[in-house]
Amino acid sequence: MITRRNYQRKPAGKFARTSGRVSDLREELKDVKKAKSVEKLIVPHASPNAKIRVVPVGGLEEVGRNMMYLEYHDPGSKYHGDIIVIDMGLQFPDENMPGIDYIIPNIASLMPKRDKIKAIIITHAHYDHIGGIPHVMPKLGADIPMYGTDLTLAIIAKRQHDYEHVHLNFNEVNNDTKLDFGAFQVEFFGVSHNIPGSVGVILHTPIGILIHTGDFKIDARSAIGGVTEMEKLKALGEKNVLLLMSDSTNAREPGHQFSEVDIQSEMETIIRNADGRLIIGTFASLLGRLNEILQIAEACDKRVAIDGRSMKSNVEIAEHLGYIKVNPSILIDVSEVHKYPSKKVIILATGAQGEENAVLMRIVTGRHKFLKIQSGDTVVFSSSVVPGNERSVQYLTDKLYRDGADVINYKMLDIHAGGHAKQEDLKLLIETIKPKFLMPIEGNHSFLKLHAKVAKRAGMTQDHIIIADNGQIVEVKKGSVALTKERVPANYVMVDGLGVGDVQEVVLRDRQMLASDGIFVVIATIDSQTGKVRGSPDIISRGFVYLRESKELLFQARMLVKKIVEQSAHSMHPVNWTYVRDNLRDQVGDFLFEKTHRRPMVLPVVIEV
Repeated sequence: MITRRNYQRKPAGKFARTSGRVSDLREELKDVKKAKSVEKLIVPHASPNAKIRVVPVGGLEEVGRNMMYLEYHDPGSKYHGDIIVIDMGLQFPDENMPGIDYIIPNIASLMPKRDKIKAIIITHAHYDHIGGIPHVMPKLGADIPMYGTDLTLAIIAKRQHDYEHVHLNFNEVNNDTKLDFGAFQVEFFGVSHNIPGSVGVILHTPIGILIHTGDFKIDARSAIGGVTEMEKLKALGEKNVLLLMSDSTNAREPGHQFSEVDIQSEMETIIRNADGRLIIGTFASLLGRLNEILQIAEACDKRVAIDGRSMKSNVEIAEHLGYIKVNPSILIDVSEVHKYPSKKVIILATGAQGEENAVLMRIVTGRHKFLKIQSGDTVVFSSSVVPGNERSVQYLTDKLYRDGADVINYKMLDIHAGGHAKQEDLKLLIETIKPKFLMPIEGNHSFLKLHAKVAKRAGMTQDHIIIADNGQIVEVKKGSVALTKERVPANYVMVDGLGVGDVQEVVLRDRQMLASDGIFVVIATIDSQTGKVRGSPDIISRGFVYLRESKELLFQARMLVKKIVEQSAHSMHPVNWTYVRDNLRDQVGDFLFEKTHRRPMVLPVVIEV
């Protein structure tokens, strides 16, 4: 096994040949300021009635859309109303949300208080924590200070290029930064995750100490994805932490999370022994994994082609900041792959989740300009399957085998370590920090409940475990944490193309109906003098019945349309055409259901001439 290089910041090396937008990146990052760290945190005194309202507006009933804010209440204090926001993520849509790109948090409850927001803290650069920024920040105010590590801010800045370009007020922090936000005295702790530069947040407040873990795992054997600073957390455990808000994404899984050391060993064996091309699909944000693959490739004298816009962009950023150091001689353009012996080529690609337009799917479906699957290829899925993507990943796998490739996934070999703590790691964290109260965050409701069971094994009692829903306000006072009956809006805000929030539930229901039962359009031309239907009504059917094979049904439908229109037109003077259209929609809908037991969307069009 090759010796792992220290995964630490190094002076920025030569840029990889990736997106070609280095100048844009430098331009975007020139305004990033180093956050001014205070020498000592001074927590103000609180009155007996002081409290903090913890308001999760996303992330507590799903995996994704992570965002919460904390609001200090102490009437008479100059800090009354101060707000800290943590994360601003997106959630990918379910299968029953046709046409929706993604979902972002609802900030309606924050809008009237935006002038009281002291800081926005971003724990790391995964889309479920940063994806809402381009849509939310222009509304809240781009001048509000945003804090994150160098890599986190760089990825956010790069992503801003895809949207209406709004310069954000970036402030760079590290694990040792201490910040004074009045009622909230903030410091950070490093965490191990599958993207470098991830941090948890420690909030020293007049009420007590609150901790937000962000996404984390505990990997004592490897620093590839950063290190969870257990000694710092152990010291906090001696300071009577009031509330721990802890990641629940992997609370379903027993045991400890795999170490990246084991993954590296398996990956090295695969790379060294591959006789044909290696196509490795993984998340573009798994920069630690990508770095290790690049180092192994160099040691094995292989050439690497990086394909996928987000992966190229992230590697470019990580190299610029020194998180990845790569020998430029091993990098080749994807158009040059055919010039090298197959056993000398590694292709790093996006699309391990079966995304329609990602690199892997385009290769498999023959839509890639330079690559297609050939016999002897080995395709490695170095990531677990995100719930909801099983069907597309299975299609991808079957097609790869059909085309003569071999497939290796994380269920066959240990080639993926998740970025989230499993049950024994969650238990260890609770035992280390020893919080008085626990609030599981970041996961479906069942995940939060399973996290609560872990907490009981760690010695906590049920009355000290807070299970909240999105929008449900949690009230923190000295010595107590409790759910309240108060709620703020936390419903989905859907992004569809350029539209943000303009697709409501009724629109989604229409799309679902169209997807399940189709559409039936009836067009009738009416003589305004006689009230008679001119000619035969036109009918358009999409997704309901095949017109050529349903002539009898269509004949009966046309006769029914003429009857409904003419009876309605003769029964009133002047004719209420809205009533006629409603009558058509209802009666034709009932007729079609009677004949087919399906309910297409019926759209009546009445033209008066």
